[in-house]
Amino acid sequence: MQYKKNIRRTILMVVILLILVGGFTAHTFYQRIWGTSVQLDSVDVVDFYIHSDASFDSVVLALEKSPWLKDVKAFRWVAQKKNYPAHIRPGHYMVKDHMSNNALVNLLRSGKQQPVRVVFNNIRTLPELAGRVAQQLEADSLAFMQTFTNKTRIRELGYTQASFPALFIPNTYELWWNTSPEQFLRRMKTEHDRFWNDQRMLKARKLGMSPHEVSTLAAIVDEETYRDDEMATIAGVYINRLKKGIRLQADPTVKFALGDVTMKRVWKKHLQVESPYNTYKNAGLPPGPIRIPSIAAIEAVLDYEDHGYYYFCAKDDFSGYHVFAKTLRQHNINAQKYQRALNKRRIWN
Repeated sequence: MQYKKNIRRTILMVVILLILVGGFTAHTFYQRIWGTSVQLDSVDVVDFYIHSDASFDSVVLALEKSPWLKDVKAFRWVAQKKNYPAHIRPGHYMVKDHMSNNALVNLLRSGKQQPVRVVFNNIRTLPELAGRVAQQLEADSLAFMQTFTNKTRIRELGYTQASFPALFIPNTYELWWNTSPEQFLRRMKTEHDRFWNDQRMLKARKLGMSPHEVSTLAAIVDEETYRDDEMATIAGVYINRLKKGIRLQADPTVKFALGDVTMKRVWKKHLQVESPYNTYKNAGLPPGPIRIPSIAAIEAVLDYEDHGYYYFCAKDDFSGYHVFAKTLRQHNINAQKYQRALNKRRIWN
């Protein structure tokens, strides 16, 4: 009788043990799959980037280096069970606090990445643009420059190398982080064509200019002033000179031709530089924009101020504003005041 009791007791203990082991195992599996795996400090979401050439191991390594994933081994186990190694999707993902491994794997294998806001403005050169965009997208600046200098591609888009900066409209754009340089270029062409709508095209035609030419003049306006409220006035001066067949004589074009946009003072010797961009020697507009023009400057050209000024000079108070003149005599007086102010401050270059 006692023997049977012992057997029953043993069986009961084994059953209880199996239940406990099973419960523990089930809990472990549950935690691995659906338990909280992502723990963030003081933020609700964190950026996670997967490169275009990423392998499963490189994704796991990146997660291992992150401070927010609790158990990388558990993530690897869940990922393998859900066949994630065969479904690596590059891109920019927003990982939320308290996500489970299951949710994290589902996000990464879904390819539902978050777009990034690509911002560029106040850009002078294409290398500068390549560097700025490369800071915000996956591809490096060299890859962007190879695309920006592809002569065949530039020609296909309807540009010359000189006019090519007119393609880019400075703004904020939503793009996928892994957008390639070629995809970026196509997007910029789309944005350019959208910007040059019927209304702006009509204004350009009234000026007798193409969008490229408007952008070329706008780039000069941008270099002349950072004061938005006088851009239209300066644009009006250049429009007046173009209509009269007077050379633009724009100092920024001389600086561009000399390869030194930091010059604060342009001397007579500088005006002799041989370049199609030197508007002291060459009539009309230069071959293309001397920088990537701002939207404000483009609008200033299209909506230029109609006045009788043919000259302008920086104010001698160095406020960034200019004084305007209708006659060369008055302009020379204004210019002498500014030159004296430069001398007083010992600004020679």
